[in-house]
Amino acid sequence: MRILVTGGGGFLGQALCRRLRARGHEVVSFNRGHYPELEALGIRQVRGDLASRDAVLDAARGCDAVFHNAAKAGAWSRDGRDFFDANVAGTQHVLDACREHRIARLVYTSTPSVTHRATCPVAGLGADDVPYGEGLKSPYAETKKIAEQRALAANDASLAVVALRPRLIWGPGDNQLLPRIVERARAGRLRLVGDGGNLVDTTYIDNAADAHLAAFDRLAPGVACAGRAYFISNGEPRTMRDTLDALLDAAGAPRPTGTLPFRAAYAIGAACEGLWSLLPLRGEPPMTRFLAEQLVTTHWYDMGPARRDFGYVPQVSFDEGLERLRMAWAGA
Repeated sequence: MRILVTGGGGFLGQALCRRLRARGHEVVSFNRGHYPELEALGIRQVRGDLASRDAVLDAARGCDAVFHNAAKAGAWSRDGRDFFDANVAGTQHVLDACREHRIARLVYTSTPSVTHRATCPVAGLGADDVPYGEGLKSPYAETKKIAEQRALAANDASLAVVALRPRLIWGPGDNQLLPRIVERARAGRLRLVGDGGNLVDTTYIDNAADAHLAAFDRLAPGVACAGRAYFISNGEPRTMRDTLDALLDAAGAPRPTGTLPFRAAYAIGAACEGLWSLLPLRGEPPMTRFLAEQLVTTHWYDMGPARRDFGYVPQVSFDEGLERLRMAWAGA
């Protein structure tokens, strides 16, 4: 098959591309940049922006299926337009491309953040048991929610769509989340928000990719997973403190020694958002209200629906993943 992977140059995108190539598929990656890693895999790269309908349609021409993995992620935006263009309009362009080229299968990468509700905990529930969030304070979460809803609404007899919500993907090759945490830890600027006792799920990179392939293999019009969303994780909830300490230990970075009460973190987040809105400050705020809420809230999920409907069973445990991460950072 010829398969389009949007965002194939990213952390999860590259894992998907490697697996699809290993299966013998022809892979087309739609990226904003050029990636030598994909070139080495023999993957054709098409450069473009999700906000361009014509660019997305051209990239999907001749493809049999799509993994829509690309998105604009981040904690803050001045007006949210950049998030809307990439995440909402971009997903609509992918859907248009599927219709235009009669592509029958679409695996959409979503996020558990679409269900976030302030500090309301989610403990051991499946996607069908957790409603969408309301009043989301994050342009990323809000636009991903709209995009997921549009993607699932497009599921019908000619286009089978499934949405996966992997939680906090980590592992060797991550050039975003863990490196930022390590940098702050080494600079002495990392603090736990709250006491770190809230339980959280995470997803090792290989398990995240395996879930996408498992859903893809089962996906077809009318099957159980078509038109539905699923939480994806390792299914091994640990406290936020234990999770963060373990990841930092594997990377050879110091553990955080200080804590910040939630109310203080929330107030700092609100102040940062105000300052970044008023002043021409570079980068993202170090704290936002949404991030403060996420860091103190229990979030762990039931893998039963994913196991039942497309056979997802995490193959790499948290501890095994840590050992692989430790080896990767030691050789870096």
